[in-house]
Amino acid sequence: MTGSSAAGPEAPGPHPAPGPPERPVATPQERRRLAEETRTEKYVWWSLGYFFFGIHIVAFVMIYAVTHAR
Repeated sequence: MTGSSAAGPEAPGPHPAPGPPERPVATPQERRRLAEETRTEKYVWWSLGYFFFGIHIVAFVMIYAVTHAR
């Protein structure tokens, strides 16, 4: 018999699962930019929170003024 056996390396079958992808090494400039971006994002969220809080205060004062007007 001349042929390859089914258990040989040429046999189709499930391939082993690939390992986790390699993580690229960040340069100091990239790390600095990422840190700055994170600080900026936090600043934006805090500003947005203060803005919405202020809008609610203004709305409550206006509601109070309208309901107590004569």
